[in-house]
Amino acid sequence: MVQAHIILQDDARITRQLEATTYMNEQEGTFTTAFIDGDLYYVVRPSALKEGTLDEVRSLAGDISRHAQQAKIERVTTTQQVVDTLMNDATTAFVEGFHLGAYAFDKYKSKKANPVAQLIIEGSDAEAVSLGKTRADAMALARDLMNEVSDHLNPEYYAEWMAEHFASTNVDVTILDRDALIEHEMNGVLTVGQGSKYEQRFAELRLANNPSKPLVALVGKGVTFDTGGISLKSGADLSDMRMDMGGSAAVVGAMHLLAETNADVNVIGLIPMVENAPDNTSVYPGEIITYKNGTTVQVGNTDAEGRLILADALLRADELGAEYVVDIATLTGAIHNALGTDIAGVFGNDESLAFEMKKIGDENGDFNWPMPLVQSYNRGLKSDYADLNNISNLGFAGSITAGLFLQHFVKPETKWLHVDMAGTMEAPAAKGYYAKSATGFGARLLADYAMNISK
Repeated sequence: MVQAHIILQDDARITRQLEATTYMNEQEGTFTTAFIDGDLYYVVRPSALKEGTLDEVRSLAGDISRHAQQAKIERVTTTQQVVDTLMNDATTAFVEGFHLGAYAFDKYKSKKANPVAQLIIEGSDAEAVSLGKTRADAMALARDLMNEVSDHLNPEYYAEWMAEHFASTNVDVTILDRDALIEHEMNGVLTVGQGSKYEQRFAELRLANNPSKPLVALVGKGVTFDTGGISLKSGADLSDMRMDMGGSAAVVGAMHLLAETNADVNVIGLIPMVENAPDNTSVYPGEIITYKNGTTVQVGNTDAEGRLILADALLRADELGAEYVVDIATLTGAIHNALGTDIAGVFGNDESLAFEMKKIGDENGDFNWPMPLVQSYNRGLKSDYADLNNISNLGFAGSITAGLFLQHFVKPETKWLHVDMAGTMEAPAAKGYYAKSATGFGARLLADYAMNISK
């Protein structure tokens, strides 16, 4: 078996050799490689972990894993002492980062990626190791869904897949087909998806391990491909618009994590699924949707479709009696401009919960930042023909006005947060525990938030 070892820079196997010590001191980065007595070693420099965060540990493990995969290493060994030196209680984070670092979506490639190396941490806590692997699996699941091509992962198949995936778990799955959507008056979902050859679907994923806990609703945008509809997008390559269902992938990943860890929660995932396509049956700009709560919305732009389907899901969360609601969506390019590719924006009607969400993200790596809902910007959502327009006429603050639109479908007493993850849906390059592809952002964030609420 081809194997390698992870050691620290102050290990005697390094310090006893002057040349090796000098070489290591001249290197940059958190680790370097060395051959000692014919074996490959990953030599870690703890001093290079400048911020002292768990996410640095995840990133270090991810970089080592990717290198090992490319070098066709079959097993990587280290000790609990090495991991503890990096940071106390970092075993789960290290395992999580290691398994995610070598992630590859190669389903459609004739040449497959090398297998992920087996990680052995001598003297480790088996429960901490298992949890790290489970958390990595949940995030990888969200990545797989986001990376999947849209002619395969369409609304109809996506719904079938969810029912099959959760069949062996404690998650109860209810799928609303088009007839049920009509019965439930989910007119936003029906309208946005009416131009597609695939029928609309709506999934309800219920995990009631402890019904006495407050009901937390996790709402995820499931647009399996977004052409922009009649307001057609422009661009040389729109293939990443298959990732416009990233919010739904986050909810699925979170529900998977909660189920696999048998979390003490009362959670429901709500996922509206549509394809936004141009056709002679598509919704046209200017048409008006009447929602179940009586609110009317003029469709000013068919490319602002995510909020139209999320509105139905938010109303459904209220019908089900959810006390806490989090919706997550690849909603606006404006949040990408504001916060870049590493941080999602969090809006809502409870400032303390928004900052709690930030603290959770700081810990688990799904970084986010509280953003304001400037109520005066509601003026941009006025319509001459309906209660609201789905697009603002202000020409600025697009992510804020999108959040304000959603707020119209949330009761004031509901503890509601809105996560705009558009900037974080895809990693521009392989680094740390991210591959150059979908990130799986939000799966850990939502699961940890639900568990935090349920304490």
